[in-house]
Parts: sequence; C-alpha cells; structure tokens
Amino acid sequence: MDNKLEQLQYPIGRYEPPVAMTPELAKEWIAVLGALPSWMDICIENMDEEQLRAPYREGGWNTQQVVHHLADSHMNAYVRLKLALTEDNPIVKPYNEQAWATLPDTEIVPVNISVTMLHAMHRRMVALLQTLSNTDWERTYFHPEHKRKFPIWEMIAMYAWHSRHHTEHIRRLRERMGW
Repeated sequence: MDNKLEQLQYPIGRYEPPVAMTPELAKEWIAVLGALPSWMDICIENMDEEQLRAPYREGGWNTQQVVHHLADSHMNAYVRLKLALTEDNPIVKPYNEQAWATLPDTEIVPVNISVTMLHAMHRRMVALLQTLSNTDWERTYFHPEHKRKFPIWEMIAMYAWHSRHHTEHIRRLRERMGW
C-alpha cells in the first residue's frame, strides 16, 4: 500500500494494542469514549447530503456510512462489555462490518439518528466503565475470528483508537475539501 493511501486509510496510524493497562490509560480511553458523540456532532455539523455521501478516500466509505458504522460497531462493543462483565469468558459473535455498512438503512436513515445512538450508548458505557474494579478490567470474552480472549481493558483501548480513527477520517475529508 502506498504511503498516501496508508495515510488516508489510517490517519492516526494502525491500531497497536497496549501491552498493559494503567489507571491513567483507562482514564484516557474512557475520556475518548465519552467525547466521541460530541466529536461526531462537530464532524457532521452543516454537512449537506452531497457532502455526507463523499468518501473519505477512493474506495472508502462515505461519511454517512462511517457514522452509521460507528454506531453499529460501538453497539457491539457495549454488548460485549456487558457480556464479559456478566458471564465467564463468553464467546462473542463476529459480524461483517462491510456488509453492515452497505445495508439500506445506512443510505436512508439520517446520520443524526446514529449520533443520537452514540450519545446514549456512550453515556451508559462510560458510566459503567467508571465503576469497574481492577478485577473487572481483566474479565474477558473470546472472539472466534481472532481465536483468543480479549480482556475488557484491551477492548476499550481498541474502541478508543477506533473513535479517534473514524473522527479523523471525517475531519480530514472536510479539511481537504474545504468544508
């Protein structure tokens, strides 16, 4: 992959999982998750239909798909969090992100619906994360695609990265286009 395409696809770099959790990192991850809905409010502010349908890179999703993807993905994260906290190493269900991003609802439902979902889900997710004990952060789920256990702290680190990653897709698209 050429450097320009890599920069467009991974504007903050590829995800690199942390080797351990610290209380400072956990606070940072929770802060990012708490901020994401407001970031989306700002990212899509005053965008018209044509702008929402512009892809952030050639062959990439458009802004509308990215926003709906964030809601879909983080909805799955919230469910996985609750499963990991209430069951012993539950097996989670993978899903086809690309197929979900191209379902008709991503074209016909306004993006503000998914932003509203993010506000509600993230408020609950952040409230729950702020109550976790050290033992809770180590609870796991098993992901069959990756064939391994994920502790909650690693999942939260990844979704914090995911939040910044897609925010930058939209922010940089707007910057490039002068919107």
